[in-house]
Amino acid sequence: MALIYWGDNAISKIRKICGATNPEEADPISIRGAYGRILTSGLYENAVHASSSREEAEREIKLWFNPDEIVYKLYPTKKVVYKNYKATIWK
Repeated sequence: MALIYWGDNAISKIRKICGATNPEEADPISIRGAYGRILTSGLYENAVHASSSREEAEREIKLWFNPDEIVYKLYPTKKVVYKNYKATIWK
C-alpha cells in the first residue's frame, strides 16, 4: 500500500512509526521492530519504507502517484493532451 502522510513534522512522525532501518535497533512496537528481520546474508528485510527528507518525499510521491490521485495540491502540475487524452502531470 502506498500513501502520503502530510502535515507538520510528517516525515519525522512517520519515521518514528516505521522504526529504525535496522530491525534489531527498532522499537519493538514500531513496524520494523515488529515485522522486519535481518537475513543471514546481512541484508535488512523491512516491511515498510518511509522517505527521509522533503526532497526524497517529493521524488517518491511523483514516482508513485499521479496528480489527480491526490486530494491536496502538493506540487505544481500542468495539463497535457496526447491523442485526444487529457491528463494532469507533474511539471
